Amino acid sequence: MINKENYCSVVEKTSFKKATLVAVSKTKPNEDILLLYNEGQRIFGENRVKEMVEKNTVLPKDIQWHMIGSLQRKKVKLIAPFVSLIHSVDSFNLLSEINKQAAKNNRTINCLLQFHIAQEYTKSGLSLLEAIQILNSDDFQTMDNISIVGVMGMATFTSNMIQVRNEFKQLKNYFDELKNNYFNDNDSFNVVSMGMSGDFDIALEEGSTMVRVGSLLFGSRTK
Repeated sequence: MINKENYCSVVEKTSFKKATLVAVSKTKPNEDILLLYNEGQRIFGENRVKEMVEKNTVLPKDIQWHMIGSLQRKKVKLIAPFVSLIHSVDSFNLLSEINKQAAKNNRTINCLLQFHIAQEYTKSGLSLLEAIQILNSDDFQTMDNISIVGVMGMATFTSNMIQVRNEFKQLKNYFDELKNNYFNDNDSFNVVSMGMSGDFDIALEEGSTMVRVGSLLFGSRTK
């Protein structure tokens, strides 16, 4: 079951900051997703391709599906026809495959560059140097079927909120540098995707424009 009180609270906070709420629906049943849908939520995040494809098949077609988890290149083709935003672009090869599959579907797919900002090696992501190398490459200039619309990062899983805040500050700094040097005239480059159930308030204070909230809305994760 969803927590309507928490949902209304998160919506109020994100609306005040003019941020977008991604309801993280991974592992959650279609019935719970429809409950939030009926409350007005239209953006949902999944971290597994198979689950996203299955849900897209049966749930309302005006849902915007965000891929927020690690994405294998061989699976891009399965979500390319419908995915709204891919948060987890962490390599040039993945970006190239997204462009290829988007072209096959006569689409332009929006993407975020995922940065490694946490003090955890299990979390993936680009360094600033790697991102700059991608944006400076000749091959990137020929990618007509992807649009880089911002950045994404995950903070360290810790109770040290000072550390979390500093990591969010770092991601916002990365966004600002890319905006100033590569996307200054591109209004669509406006997404800073950071903040989850336990730290989205801090993320909003540090400039997040998109938060990914799951357990606060749906309850603890189902295995």
